[in-house]
Amino acid sequence: MKDRMNLTKKVALGVAVGFFSNFAFAQTLQEGVANADSHKYAKAKTVFTEMIAKSPTAENYFYLGNSYLTQFEPNFDMAQENFNKGLAADKKSNLNKIGLASVKLGKGDKSALTEIQNIVKDAKDKDAEVLYRAAEALTIFGGASQADLAIDYLNRAVEKSQKAGTPAYYYYTLGDAYRLKLTNSPQVAGSAMTAYDKALPVAKNKASVYTRIGTLWMQAQQWQKAKESIDRAIAADATYAPAYKAKAAYDIRYQQNALATQDLMNYAKYADEDPDTQLEISKLFFTNEDYANSKLYLDKVFDKVNDPIKYKLRAYLLYADGSYSEAKSSMDQFVSKAEKSRVQPADQGLLGLISAGLAQTETDAAKKTALNADAQQKIAIAKAAKDETMNWDLELVKIKGGGGVNQAAVDAGPTTPEIETLKKQVATSPQDTDALFKLANAYQEAKNWNGAIQSWQKMSGLLPDWAPAYYSQGYSYQQAGNNELAKIAYEKFISTVKPADLEANKETLSYAYFAVAYLVKDSDPAKAKTYAAKSVELNPAYQDAVNLNKSLNK
Repeated sequence: MKDRMNLTKKVALGVAVGFFSNFAFAQTLQEGVANADSHKYAKAKTVFTEMIAKSPTAENYFYLGNSYLTQFEPNFDMAQENFNKGLAADKKSNLNKIGLASVKLGKGDKSALTEIQNIVKDAKDKDAEVLYRAAEALTIFGGASQADLAIDYLNRAVEKSQKAGTPAYYYYTLGDAYRLKLTNSPQVAGSAMTAYDKALPVAKNKASVYTRIGTLWMQAQQWQKAKESIDRAIAADATYAPAYKAKAAYDIRYQQNALATQDLMNYAKYADEDPDTQLEISKLFFTNEDYANSKLYLDKVFDKVNDPIKYKLRAYLLYADGSYSEAKSSMDQFVSKAEKSRVQPADQGLLGLISAGLAQTETDAAKKTALNADAQQKIAIAKAAKDETMNWDLELVKIKGGGGVNQAAVDAGPTTPEIETLKKQVATSPQDTDALFKLANAYQEAKNWNGAIQSWQKMSGLLPDWAPAYYSQGYSYQQAGNNELAKIAYEKFISTVKPADLEANKETLSYAYFAVAYLVKDSDPAKAKTYAAKSVELNPAYQDAVNLNKSLNK
């Protein structure tokens, strides 16, 4: 009896140890998943690496390898290395087999789709995690054509996992899979929302789900509901980085660049220092036309990341600074190192703009003609694809007018003690519109027109609905001798003045209409007549407009 009792205790203790061991594993796994979902990829990798150190199982190698696939730009080499280690630990590991197939699929090898299906078939629905990871691979790399298969696997994973408790990420990945279908169907959107709703009660961090709901509303162009959901996400967890990324997208949509910059600063604050995450932050700042912050974050990690996209991002920044030769060199490196599938129509468009920039200073007539032809051909590729990464026509106008204003051109112009003081103030507080306004005016007083243009452009970025900044850009461009860009800026001023502000801006509007009329009187007489008449209508005492109007109507 005594021996039997001891045996019973031993069995009971063994069961308890097994239970707590599994519980600790689940908790650690959930921590790693949560970190990756929060865009803290470095922390996720640390968690999974520690799991391997404690127990070098096939499953733990899979989770570490998979973290390299789910980051912003997949690191296929590191992922494959860990999946192979997992298979070395257990040659029957279905998870690591799916991992290797995912690497192939991510690289564009469609035969991996059959491999994934065969692995799932062999597993015979015995393991919900195999179904889930197969679906996850299809969701990340399979595209819209594989959405239905991913949805099928996820529904089966949910059903299989219910007894033990379905993780929230099974549900919200199901929502993500429905969104892959790239349709405006209310039924599909409703299915995605239902999946997210099911994730809410079981999600430890509600912010993760609310953020997805918010971006789903954005996809449906239901902007108010999107904002409400994103606000809920931040209220649920003010440190959840992806919520700020979603909010930045919302603010960029409404041209609230200053708010978007603040959102991106918060995103950078709460995401971790993983180099790939920092590279993503650089890309986001670039999208918000905040080139200074974009360059800052890119320079921090340029030598730490292997992803060729860093060369493309640097090329865009160099182009924005008017450094066409260096931009071409960087873009050439991207094209030579990146997989062909990653070279987009926008990249051809950028190469075209770079050729146009190089043509401006080319003295050899034949080379100049070749560069201009190359520019037209490559920009046509971007326009044919309806790519809106850049305003291709406007960029060409800028180049032909001497290129965009860069810092070197500003620094080469006249300066004053007031300008130097204000430059430091703006550098310290780039969102300080009052200091920026004073700096722009100080540049104008010093007749540093490049400095004025640059400052007014920054003001428009921060306050896109503030019309006077566009008028001042037009005036500065005109003084700098760039009449085409002056005309564009004046017209932007005219279109930005709100009806409620019309009376207060009558005189300035009259000047703007006159300026455009004067600038196009030879190239577009009909438009010049219309604009001159409008100028006189707004300000009958404006003698220059009166004279031009008479001259045009002789």
